[in-house]
Amino acid sequence: MEYSNLRRQIIFMKKNLFDQGYLDEQFNQLEELQDESSPNFVEEVAALFFKDSSRLLTNIEQAIDKYPQDFYRLDSLVQQLKGSGSSIGALRMKNECSVFKANCNDRNLEGCRRSLQKMKREHATLKQKLESYFQLLRQVGPRDYAVSSRK
Repeated sequence: MEYSNLRRQIIFMKKNLFDQGYLDEQFNQLEELQDESSPNFVEEVAALFFKDSSRLLTNIEQAIDKYPQDFYRLDSLVQQLKGSGSSIGALRMKNECSVFKANCNDRNLEGCRRSLQKMKREHATLKQKLESYFQLLRQVGPRDYAVSSRK
């Protein structure tokens, strides 16, 4: 009985992540790659994303402070973050990266600063939500790998 309740919670949580725009279809595609030989594949990919994206966010913040008029540098850093976010389906992160890039194109430093703060919040929120999701998946165990919540 507890197993089915956990499964329902997992499906509900994942559906909410999609409905609230945190994740896109790329996340489902990652889950489809997970199997018995790599039961924690998605969690490992997400951990790598959060490690890499934390570093990139720090680099962006430092670049804004050190090179505030180097919009090419800022754009390049944000493009890396956007690609990293896209690879795991981090939709809100990816969208905010697009806003940041538009601010770079407009040479709008204050817009870049605001966008960076939003990216940091989205990053922290997604990390917390995915950690909760993976924690539930670990409780269920390796019986099922990809959790379908497609609409």
